[in-house]
Amino acid sequence: MKKVHKDFQDASSLELARLAALAALDKKAEDLVVLDVRGLSSFTDFFVIMSGRSTRHVQGLSQAVDEALRHKNVKDGNTEGFSEGHWVLLDYNDVIVHIFYSEDRNFYDIEGLWHDAPRVEIAPDPS
Repeated sequence: MKKVHKDFQDASSLELARLAALAALDKKAEDLVVLDVRGLSSFTDFFVIMSGRSTRHVQGLSQAVDEALRHKNVKDGNTEGFSEGHWVLLDYNDVIVHIFYSEDRNFYDIEGLWHDAPRVEIAPDPS
């Protein structure tokens, strides 16, 4: 397991969700939503959910999120679905990132399954 950079050792799961969301927004993620599932889930704190316009865009978003977190020395997450590019799941334990091809997102309706979870506003970096 990778050692987490000292600046992020105490980073909250919300900060990690924000890093993932900002990396995705920088690569033009669509309909990005962050759900706070603390208290509703025993396996994670936040879902970061977004759509891509094509399978290549979905793969690119996945790479951008993973690279952004890797640059902060957050341990490598488990990745599922990358080669197909329809639904990529990046699991960073406290934060799970779902990246959907836009046409598949409604079918799986993750937001509907977790409709009780509050949405978290992610403000862009001021820089």
